[in-house]
Amino acid sequence: MTPAKRPRPNAPAEPAVPGPPTAPTVPVVELTSAAAKLLRGLSAAHGPLMFHQSGGCCDGSAPMCYPRGEFRTGGSDVLLASLTVEGLAEPVPFWMSASQYELWRHTRLIVDVVEGRGSGFSLEAPEGVRFLIRSRLIRRAAP
Repeated sequence: MTPAKRPRPNAPAEPAVPGPPTAPTVPVVELTSAAAKLLRGLSAAHGPLMFHQSGGCCDGSAPMCYPRGEFRTGGSDVLLASLTVEGLAEPVPFWMSASQYELWRHTRLIVDVVEGRGSGFSLEAPEGVRFLIRSRLIRRAAP
């Protein structure tokens, strides 16, 4: 795996530079309009936010949303994107554990919201909804 540029843990994240849509090793992270709306509300209540997606604990591979800096990232995490959300002054960094990245690196990740409470510690849990990842395979361009 080519190492991704990693800022210091809990330092302000630099925007990730996405590769072309067909690049098989660079995931693309997007938000649905419902996810962006929920992030605006959560940010108003909790301040700047971040996502981290691990591969096991709590809601399995569901993305967890935290106040920025309350989840420590480190050398075993990869910054996939800094998500721009209309109405928020700061982008929302999206981190993933490096081991999960190896499994998901060929996919476009779409952060969505569904009804129902998750079992994790993500900020949206009291709202009766949870973040969910939908994914699409990124295909290689023909040579």
